[in-house]
Amino acid sequence: MKKTEPLTWLFALLSLPLILLLTLPLLKMTFEPSMAMLLETICDKDVLAAMGRSIGTALSASFIAFVLGTPLAYLLARKKLFGKKIIEGIIDLPIMIPHPVVGIAILSLAGKNHPIGRFISDLGIQIMGTKTGIILVLLFVGMPFYINTVKAGFENVPVRLEKASRTLGAGAFSTFLRITFPLTWRHMILGFIMSTARAISEFGAVVIVAYHPMTAPVMIYERFTAYGLKYSQPIAVWLIVLSFILFIFLRLFSKSVNNYN
Repeated sequence: MKKTEPLTWLFALLSLPLILLLTLPLLKMTFEPSMAMLLETICDKDVLAAMGRSIGTALSASFIAFVLGTPLAYLLARKKLFGKKIIEGIIDLPIMIPHPVVGIAILSLAGKNHPIGRFISDLGIQIMGTKTGIILVLLFVGMPFYINTVKAGFENVPVRLEKASRTLGAGAFSTFLRITFPLTWRHMILGFIMSTARAISEFGAVVIVAYHPMTAPVMIYERFTAYGLKYSQPIAVWLIVLSFILFIFLRLFSKSVNNYN
């Protein structure tokens, strides 16, 4: 039997407090509500509506990220763009700035005091207090995760394969569909999952743009401020379960992508 090195024991010991910090609060909260309370909560039509709204808006935002973010990820991976580093910095900006600032920034642009906001309003599109506003916010915070993941996928595709396709007479669009896309679709799904998982958990930006209709994180906050821990914990538990399932799937899929590559 191979002897464990002292360095391994040292690093494991140093890692233990961090693991406990991450797991103990979640475990306590997860097992504190009774099963009856959890079942009652998941049968609450308002809770189900909020959960469904979180999932639906997150999936919608990720689909838009797929449609609009894939071309941008390809350009960043393959082309020498003017101001490329600035563009990459802008894409990563939503990860770094406080998310309430995101909500305020979107409202300042989409509000009726701004020409763009008035134009959008004249088209009959409402941002404040609507699912459209929620999707816009979730797209803002989730887009970096999708673009960066797909960009890495495009970078892993050998350029020589695309050049060989073009040499054989295929056009740029045909080469993308027949060569690049099939070799990158796993990263696209991975980015889609990461973007969706991030969007489901968003609170700070959503609560500014759309307190109503409520998403699950906003409902947890509303129940906590109105009724306390007893009525907010069960919703939080179900959101944790949902997030845990998504991230387990994410990890398993990420492993399969790495094994494929």
